[in-house]
Amino acid sequence: MLTVASDIEVLARFGRALADPIRCRILLALREAPAYPADLADALRISRTRLSNHLACLRDCGLVVTVPDGRRTRYELADERLGHALDDLRTSVVAVETDRTCSEAEQEGCC
Repeated sequence: MLTVASDIEVLARFGRALADPIRCRILLALREAPAYPADLADALRISRTRLSNHLACLRDCGLVVTVPDGRRTRYELADERLGHALDDLRTSVVAVETDRTCSEAEQEGCC
């Protein structure tokens, strides 16, 4: 049964998904168009096993869904508004000092 996540849970799931560059690349690819895992793996130049693990994470976060297509399974964003949110995030101005990193990077995997 599907439930609607709270505002905080939605943001936490988005944060978890975006914490990995490969998952970011997958989301940006799916923003362009739905895709099959084999095609995604080839386009992103990663192994199918590695892609599968990241797709599982994105499914668990609720950001992508699977769509049966005959004997194949296609992946797409769970909601078209996620594409708009990704565009807003990637075009946002982020204030970053080039000679500094997140102070928690070593401890918590931040940044």
